[in-house]
Amino acid sequence: MDAANNQLGVLPLREALRLAEERQLDLVEVAPQAKPPVCRIMDYGKFRYEQSKKEKEAKKKQKIITVKEVKLRPNIEDHDFNVKAKNVIRFLKDGDKVKATIMFRGRQIVHPDLGKQLLVRLAKEVSDLANVERPPKLEGKNMIMVLAPKLQQPLQPQQAQQPQQPQRQQE
Repeated sequence: MDAANNQLGVLPLREALRLAEERQLDLVEVAPQAKPPVCRIMDYGKFRYEQSKKEKEAKKKQKIITVKEVKLRPNIEDHDFNVKAKNVIRFLKDGDKVKATIMFRGRQIVHPDLGKQLLVRLAKEVSDLANVERPPKLEGKNMIMVLAPKLQQPLQPQQAQQPQQPQRQQE
């Protein structure tokens, strides 16, 4: 193929190189595994530049999800729990995942059920905003649960639904 996407057919290598040089373009191998190999006559520098621009544009549109951590103890008071729950809600609204960790100290590890109840309570508090990605699991002296934000439907533009305001006539 040439720069204008016209098929040139099967050409010997010397002929293809001569054509590319005449047009001051590059001969680029597109599909080396094909029989015969497929080549294209194009400005390779311009092609690479356009590709890098497309990649940069795609990177801009990506949403980077970070994991925020909230640490709790099994004997946490109600008010402290509510503050932690508000923080979890804020993180989820920002689109971040939340890792909730219950840290057991000393003999508290004997009662992992208390930690599990606490994490289940937290999951119920934020059930409208989050899905439990990883259920509570004891790992060493910590019990960990991961919450992921629920996917939200894109909001429809309000302006398209509202009728146009009638324009005043000038007298």
